[in-house]
Amino acid sequence: MNFWDLLTSAKIQGFIEEAFSKRLDALQVSTRLAKEGYSNEERAAIMDYMALVPKFREKFFGDKSGKGKFLLCDRLALEQSTANDIGRWKANLWPSDGIVNDLCCGMGGDSLFLPETLKITGFDLDEDRLAMYRYNMQALGKSVDTQCHDVRSVDNSADYFTIDPARRALEGENQRDLRNLTPTLEEVIEISKHYKGGMAKLPPGYPPAEIPDGTEIIYIGGHGDCRECLVLFGALAKNPDTVRAVIVDKSGETLAEWSRGRDRSSETLDDDLQEKLDRNDSLEGKDRTYRTATSKSDLPLGEISPFISEPAPVLIRSHLFNAAALAHDPNAHLISEGIAYVATSGPLPAPGFACYEVLAHAEIATGAVRTMLKEHDIGKITLKLRGVKLDPDAEIKRLKTKGKNSAILFYTRALGEKVAILARKL
Repeated sequence: MNFWDLLTSAKIQGFIEEAFSKRLDALQVSTRLAKEGYSNEERAAIMDYMALVPKFREKFFGDKSGKGKFLLCDRLALEQSTANDIGRWKANLWPSDGIVNDLCCGMGGDSLFLPETLKITGFDLDEDRLAMYRYNMQALGKSVDTQCHDVRSVDNSADYFTIDPARRALEGENQRDLRNLTPTLEEVIEISKHYKGGMAKLPPGYPPAEIPDGTEIIYIGGHGDCRECLVLFGALAKNPDTVRAVIVDKSGETLAEWSRGRDRSSETLDDDLQEKLDRNDSLEGKDRTYRTATSKSDLPLGEISPFISEPAPVLIRSHLFNAAALAHDPNAHLISEGIAYVATSGPLPAPGFACYEVLAHAEIATGAVRTMLKEHDIGKITLKLRGVKLDPDAEIKRLKTKGKNSAILFYTRALGEKVAILARKL
């Protein structure tokens, strides 16, 4: 049962604004709705929707407290939709005119930001999603058509397409196999043959080796995340067979961008490395391979240096952190195979890297780490783990830090061995 008419009524939306302005708690909201004669099911639907309103206002409008901004969605549709910053950035990839099919349109996260000059039709197999799509487009003054249709068999007369394949089987259930998309990438490739161009939104960890030649691959996100692997087809692929990494700000403007020609050899693991990864459970110490990046690194291995940097997630996903680091320090290197900590003689720049000045390092043993913390008068630590498994909260309690200064404590690997690195963030 859906309550779309109820949730989109002027009465309920007015009530929601009033509840927000008066900061009513859940009990007060439920009591007010009960007094006005709403059933248990209606009250539950209204209160579930109220919990989503600040989230979609922030995601699509950049202001979770903005009055009068209502869209129609449920939790899953909201989670899967493209946000304001990335949506506005992607809008620049489109031509100024033409006909676009929004395939698997959902609540309309991608269509919300398409140029006004494009004619848009939304396709979905879920009538509830199409109802959301129509309401949301109308709420933003966009005129669109909709069709309830399997996107794999659309009788196409459009110029372009955008598609966001479903990534979850059931609400609240993550699909661990990134290849388990509906439609599959193979079906998306077949769909693309019927258009001048288009774009597909894939999970950031999707195996790049499966993406076809002739496309342009863009990894996009903010400072601390990589949210999409965007694949451009046909006329939209202005730079075919290239990979880009893009960091955007909250308004969708480019903060930093890197690119390289596509290298198929970097997208697959050699047999020896794959065998190590497959056998990791039976290996110890230096024989283990700790892999946190999604592709091989061209950086050599070396000792701990005066500075250590964490590449932005878009650089790791795109396999571009190597070139970005070497551009600033020709001696940049990793301190352990498969772990994306870059060691350099000088700091690497933001926003591509979060950089730390190394103060000291020691073996991961309680006494050695306590001594190191005491020597630097460290009382407050942020513990970062990579390649080492333990309970961070329990470890911080065990260290019993006492001091005036704050620092970052890395528990990681250096040339395969466990090491604690004390650092200060720049």
